[in-house]
Amino acid sequence: MKRTLFNAILITLTGVVIYSCSKSFLERSPLGSLDENVLANKKGVEGLLIGAYSLLDGYGAGGNWDASGSNWVYGSVVGGDAHKGSDAGDQQDINPMERYSAVSTNGYFNNKWRTVYEGVTRANNVLKIMAKATDISAADQKRISAEARFLRGHYHFEAKKMWNMVPYVDEKNTTLKLANDKDIWANIEADFQYAYDNLPEAQDLIGRANKWSAGAFLAKVKMFRKDYAGALPILNAIIASGKTPKGTKYALNAKFHDSFDADTKNSPEAVFSVQYSVNDGANGDNAGWGDVLNFPYGGGPGGCCGFFQPTQDLVNSYQVDATTGLPNPDAYNSTEVKNDQGVGAADPFVPHTGTLDARLDWTVGRRGIPYLDWGKHPGVTWIRDQAYSGPYSPIKNTYKKSQEGVLTDKSFWTSGVTANNYTLIRFADVLLWAAEAEVEAGSLENARALVNQVRARAANPAGFVKDGAVNAANYKVGLYTTPWTDKVVARKAVHFERKLELAMEGHRFFDLVRWGEAAATLNSYLNYEKTKRSYLNGATFTAGVDEYFPIPQAQIDRHVENGTSTLKQNPGY
Repeated sequence: MKRTLFNAILITLTGVVIYSCSKSFLERSPLGSLDENVLANKKGVEGLLIGAYSLLDGYGAGGNWDASGSNWVYGSVVGGDAHKGSDAGDQQDINPMERYSAVSTNGYFNNKWRTVYEGVTRANNVLKIMAKATDISAADQKRISAEARFLRGHYHFEAKKMWNMVPYVDEKNTTLKLANDKDIWANIEADFQYAYDNLPEAQDLIGRANKWSAGAFLAKVKMFRKDYAGALPILNAIIASGKTPKGTKYALNAKFHDSFDADTKNSPEAVFSVQYSVNDGANGDNAGWGDVLNFPYGGGPGGCCGFFQPTQDLVNSYQVDATTGLPNPDAYNSTEVKNDQGVGAADPFVPHTGTLDARLDWTVGRRGIPYLDWGKHPGVTWIRDQAYSGPYSPIKNTYKKSQEGVLTDKSFWTSGVTANNYTLIRFADVLLWAAEAEVEAGSLENARALVNQVRARAANPAGFVKDGAVNAANYKVGLYTTPWTDKVVARKAVHFERKLELAMEGHRFFDLVRWGEAAATLNSYLNYEKTKRSYLNGATFTAGVDEYFPIPQAQIDRHVENGTSTLKQNPGY
């Protein structure tokens, strides 16, 4: 009930002014304004903190799927994991993003900006108003300050990944004319460092940040800054000692799909998750609003709307050597996983028989393969426009048929708002960051061992998709058994493992940018994928421009001072 509770607090604590002719009338708060003095107590500050958490899903500040905390558009569609999906006319603002031709007036960017900076504002309000409170213990002040700075760091991090040069706003800010003339990495890192140093390990509520989730975000910032030597000790500490707020040691789930199942959410693998709930009186507002479009179309789960369709490039990535069970990062598109493009619903179709990484069918819905407990994916009857966006469906965000009406909201216009949390950082993420850092340190065998931990879980036969009692496809996941001696080869293996493990989770584009691989990888992707999707003809990724999105023109216009905006547009836009 995060949003319901937050709204109730605002209604209760908003200063309500009753008209009076008394002398004190002019000293009263304006009608409908938020009275800081009423909020300056433990109950009020804790309520404001809930409000700051409530925007982690991206819903509540004017945006919805365009501001989703999962970054399915900006991280996965733009990163080549998925096409927009649906048909050409729906959510047209995504179309130019797929072609790397978006402009600053695109409404998606403005809603994302508004959402992350509203999150910053809410975090800052916690700090400002708590300073006036007199009934909050020193221990609670420390904890609340650390949680607020954790959230402020996260929202600024989202802005930084999107636009690079963005304003940093703290609780001391007094101007509405913000400038983006300074790099803010150090500010973001300082917020997460404070949270790491001051948050407790244990928290009463599972969805709250604790010391170890703050450490994971701190390490992530260092990875983005290429401070691998600074990130590695933190990552090693998390691997050795990190725990959930309830004291469970972090670990990989035994089965890959348990990280994407509402029945097993907040598992030991969930380092930090956006919490979703349903059937709680909020009419779906506390559920997975930002991903409500991303279900099969015309049948099966959700009933709407056919967006977020995995690419053939992604599917091909899961092909493995029949002997070793290892992927081929250099030539995975040289052969193609069989699909049912153009095959009628009543026509016979036999799925791909070649050797595949078992994670494919927990990541991509494809014809002839069981789709959770909904039966076998039927192909074109679940696809809105197969000729436009291909034959595949997303699956990580989807719910089981047995969960409908229980872990989906019954009051919403579609069952596609679910209680299936979005996990911002999984323990697999931590292991693969540590592997990256070990590669850059030259400790290639340490990196190999870490990657093999992730692959060993993927190789667990109990976690394979089954068709009755047998495997649904020809699965084989091997470990790297030959010592790693070449840093370039090791780096490529780690980067590709992140693609396989974290596909469709909103990370791919931002990984490619931080590695400096976006132009080469995405132009290669376009050259292949445009042979499948004609709307990509002529599309190209421009190095030095397309690594970041255009700053929203609406925000530039709002920050005009003396005839000149304090916000400067990114190069190339």
